[in-house]
Amino acid sequence: MLTNAHWITAVFVCGAFVFGLSGGLAGAKAGLDVFGVLVVASVVGIAGGVTRDLFLGIPAMVVFDWRVMVAVVVAGLLAFVAHQPLSALHYPIQIFDAIGLALFSIIGANASLAHHATALAAALLGMLTGIAGGVVRDIVLREIPAVLQSGLYAVPSLVGSGLVVLGYQWGILGPAWFALAALSCLGLRLGGIFFDLNLPRSR
Repeated sequence: MLTNAHWITAVFVCGAFVFGLSGGLAGAKAGLDVFGVLVVASVVGIAGGVTRDLFLGIPAMVVFDWRVMVAVVVAGLLAFVAHQPLSALHYPIQIFDAIGLALFSIIGANASLAHHATALAAALLGMLTGIAGGVVRDIVLREIPAVLQSGLYAVPSLVGSGLVVLGYQWGILGPAWFALAALSCLGLRLGGIFFDLNLPRSR
């Protein structure tokens, strides 16, 4: 597993930023004021880490890390100021969300393994870390959470976190394997977005 604190922090800050940008853009699209956009960006950016730590029974240190908080605030401000040009891009919120999903899924699984979670628990907590931000964003904005209506949301997250767990069990977990896990999650999610791939839905 990743034990270098600088790498872990860097990946988590990047994930918090892109999730914060996703939440901020969604808030701006919903017509919230600057404070509302910042709140949504912040909550979405830290929700995954906080939820994971609560399940692990450890302090949610993410809320005390100034780097994470600065990342989500900057993301929120950027979303508020530049939401029009950013929204003009193709599927901007979903793409930023997909990047955050991939980063948070692998970090969540890694953190769970570091705190002696079982293989199954680590995979599930990695997925929970990845999807929690998007769920909170959709609930706050009174939308049906994407994870409940898009099969290729939680599934890619579970694939990414599952690969991290497999790499750990096989003794090959390193930066290259983490990159493979993250890209697998990201590729599946983007495939679901651009090709409208989903699990069977109820009729």
